[in-house]
Amino acid sequence: MIWSRDYTVEELNGRPKGHIGELIGIEFTEITEDSISARMPVNEKTHQPHGILHGGASVVLAESLGSVASNMIVDSNKYIGVGLEVNANHLRPVKSGFVTGICKPIHIGGKTHVWDIRLYDDRGKMNCVSRLTVAIIPKT
Repeated sequence: MIWSRDYTVEELNGRPKGHIGELIGIEFTEITEDSISARMPVNEKTHQPHGILHGGASVVLAESLGSVASNMIVDSNKYIGVGLEVNANHLRPVKSGFVTGICKPIHIGGKTHVWDIRLYDDRGKMNCVSRLTVAIIPKT
C-alpha cells in the first residue's frame, strides 16, 4: 500500500466543502492499494457551449485525483502536495452520464509525485488521459 494510512471513501468525500470539486459534483468512489477513483457528472455544470464535457472539467477531475492522492501519501503534519503541472489529451466527447477517473502513480519521490489519470465514460471508453506532477512542499 502506498498510502500513509488507511483512508476511506467517506473520509475523502467529507473533505472541506465549497471547493471546485464539490461545485461540479466530484465524488470519490474507490481506494485500492495503489490507486484512487472518483466520478463526475457530465451535465450543464461540466458542459462546454456545444453540449459536451468541457476539457477544463476533465482537468479539474484529474488534478483533484492526483492532488488528493499525493496528500494521502505525505506526512500531513509536515507537507502538502500541490499541482505543479498538468496535461490532458481529450480523446472523445461525452454528452451525459458520468466520467470516472482512475489515478495511479508513475513516480513517488520526496519532492515530486507524478500521476497517470485516465477518465472513462459510462460505457468504459477512455475519453481523456492526463498526467499530473505534484510538488511536495513544507506546510506553513
